[in-house]
Amino acid sequence: MFMKISRRSLLAGGVGVPLVRAWARVRGLKVGVTDWNLHLTGKVEAVETAARLRFDGVQVSLGRKPIDGKLPLDDTVIQQQYLTASKIHNIPIDGTCLDILHVNGLKNDKLGAKWVADAIPITKRLNARVILLPFFGKCALKTQQEMDYVGDVLREIAPEAEKAGVILGLEDTISAEDNVRIMERSQSPVVLTYYDVGNSTQGGFDVLKEIHWLGKDRICQFHLKDNPQYLGEGKIDFPAVVKAIEDVGFHGFANLETDSPSNAVEDDLSKNLRFVRRLLG
Repeated sequence: MFMKISRRSLLAGGVGVPLVRAWARVRGLKVGVTDWNLHLTGKVEAVETAARLRFDGVQVSLGRKPIDGKLPLDDTVIQQQYLTASKIHNIPIDGTCLDILHVNGLKNDKLGAKWVADAIPITKRLNARVILLPFFGKCALKTQQEMDYVGDVLREIAPEAEKAGVILGLEDTISAEDNVRIMERSQSPVVLTYYDVGNSTQGGFDVLKEIHWLGKDRICQFHLKDNPQYLGEGKIDFPAVVKAIEDVGFHGFANLETDSPSNAVEDDLSKNLRFVRRLLG
């Protein structure tokens, strides 16, 4: 019965959320959304909102301002709120973002290593598999020495992530080749690339070539964006990007990290989601 349903019918407004998610699973690529682009950073309400907008998952922030020396989500009561919302609204938490690394950069701040270690059990308890480790702004990777240092730090932390079944995803402004050098230096199968097509395009890298070169086994998740434009209205060839993702056999989440050109956040995210689903359909 399921396979006889047309794409048009499936994407129509009256179709239930579980059916749309089932379609995404069949296609292999699931489309999630970041809580910060929902303008609900670190708020449990992001789970319900993502489900209502018919996303397949939601990526949640662990918080930038420590509370009593701990990450804001390092609280079992708050974690249970997220788990309850995830169950009620039938949507997974597809990953976490260790956004405090924008403050305590992993390349040169020992607190960064502590936060990565602390994020591992939190992510596991949220039933998520991927922690996004960001390297931007003052914390961006600029030199080979900084990259080597990060690889060495992750080599020390990665065994705990391996035990927990949690992936440490590198999101940054460097090339695919440099990311792989960090991965190899870490000597761990759980240190992977978190590939952001917008960042890589802005950095002047050949996104299609990098996706094919990295392959499905070296990418943990994707961010899809072409800010400040809507998807399909900027310079990135998203039909080719989605084809490349499918070509390498990637099965997992691509989270929208898209701006809101009209300032109507939910409407704009829905528009971008429909665009990606049409490509998958």
